This record gives sequence, structure tokens and C-alpha cells, in this order.
Amino acid sequence: MASDEVKVIGAWASPFVMRPRIALNLKSVPYEFLQETFGSKSELLLKSNPVHKKIPVLIHADKTVCESNIIVEYVDETWSASGPSMLPSTPYDRAIARFWAAYIDEKWFPSLKSILKAEGEEEKKAVLAQVEEGTALLEKAFIDCSKGKPFFNGEHIGYLDIAFGCFLAWLRVTELAAGHKVLDEAKTPSLSKWAETFCNDPAVKPVMPETATLAEFAKKIFAKPPA
Repeated sequence: MASDEVKVIGAWASPFVMRPRIALNLKSVPYEFLQETFGSKSELLLKSNPVHKKIPVLIHADKTVCESNIIVEYVDETWSASGPSMLPSTPYDRAIARFWAAYIDEKWFPSLKSILKAEGEEEKKAVLAQVEEGTALLEKAFIDCSKGKPFFNGEHIGYLDIAFGCFLAWLRVTELAAGHKVLDEAKTPSLSKWAETFCNDPAVKPVMPETATLAEFAKKIFAKPPA
């Protein structure tokens, strides 16, 4: 039925758009990807998300769901019979997963973006220190949440894996631009191993941008205007 069709409005380079795409892949839900053009907003996007006017938007049964982490939860609940749950089974563990997902969006990723915008070596060093401090916290969170399993969510990719893993391509691009490794096998061994496992998962690999392609795109969007 046409009304049951699933569509995602997004852009290939957006880490936030990766979240619903990975979630749908994990649940084996076919969907149509409606690509937005960088720098413009389609009529469909403005109609589908009139409040924030941002991607991603999930369209399912002619209804729209906005905000990436909310979409992941919606996918998990709607297709609960297909594949393992993406959220932990206990209320406490779910609260912890949501806490760290919020930390990543509100603190860690803004710091990472600041590296590409930093003016001069001193500012870059200060921002890198912030990112490394946050990454060390996430290393500890991974050890606590995973309990020795491959993912934050245990044996299977879950909500927090998606929330953090969607930024791995941008992390690689930032490391290249800064000439500095953030995910380091010596400092963050657990996260380094997790990142490799996550990126090679069949639900993730098809939607994870290639580092070189994303680096070229980053040069355009972070280009400094001529003096």
C-alpha cells in the first residue's frame, strides 16, 4: 500500500541523516531516500518539518517524524518485531543511553566541528583538548555500557551506537585536517575497536560516506571567505 511506504528526506553527508538510515537498515525496512540539495530546502522538506525546517525527516504512512534520535526510537518501536531492540531493556540503561546521546549532540560534536573552524594553532590545540577530554569520557561510557560486548548496546548495534557512530566519517575528516588522531588505539582502545566493527556492519557500510569524498565536501562548506 502506498500509505505504508517509508521515505527519508536527507542529504548523504549529514551525520544526523545517517541515524534513521542505519536504523531502517537494521530493521530491514525498505525506504526511498529523497536527497536534498546542499544550501537549499525543498518544498517537501518545508512542508514536512515546518517547525525546524531541517533534515532528516521520516515519512511513514503519510505521517512525518522529525529529529534524528526521535526517528531512531520511532523505527525501533514501529518495527519492533524485526531484529533486536535498539534501546536497552531496562529503564536505567535506556536513560543512560539517552544521556550520552544528548552529550554527543550538545557537547562532543560541536567541539569537533570547532576544530575545522579554529583560527590559528593555539585555538586548534585548545579545541582538540576539549574533544579529547570528551572522547575519554565516551571511552569510559563504552566500557560501562557494553559490559565487554562489541557495542554500546551489547551484542547488537543500538541507539547509542547509532548516535555516536554517525559522526565517525566526520571524525576521520577532522583528524586528517588537523593532522591529529582523536580515536587513538593507545588512548581509546575500546572505542577504536568499536568504531571499526561499527563501520563494517552491513547496516552501516552502505550509508557511511567515503572519507576522501567527505573531505572534498568539507572543504566547500568550511571554506573561509577571501580576505
